[in-house]
Amino acid sequence: MSTKLFVGNLSFNATQNQLQDLFGAHGVVQEVDIIKDKFSGRPRGFAFVTMETKEAADAAIKAISGKDIDGRALTVNEARPREDRPPRSGGGSGGDRGGRREYSH
Repeated sequence: MSTKLFVGNLSFNATQNQLQDLFGAHGVVQEVDIIKDKFSGRPRGFAFVTMETKEAADAAIKAISGKDIDGRALTVNEARPREDRPPRSGGGSGGDRGGRREYSH
């Protein structure tokens, strides 16, 4: 069963090929997804790497977490599902805040 890894503190210059090679030394890499800002398109400094097996993912975590790449010590751990994270504070989802207004003529 595949295992998705979170890779943090990533250089903004990191490429998919670079991550593929780095993690591929520890097992089969199924996918590399460098997260980019949806407005500017610039990298956000983290990525997700999906390894084919749990054993390969564990080996990659041990070998790569804390390793200095482009002057940055990488953080590598097993990714958590989105629903496990607490909601972001500040603001709401927008929408109609004022309610309905009645005007008399």
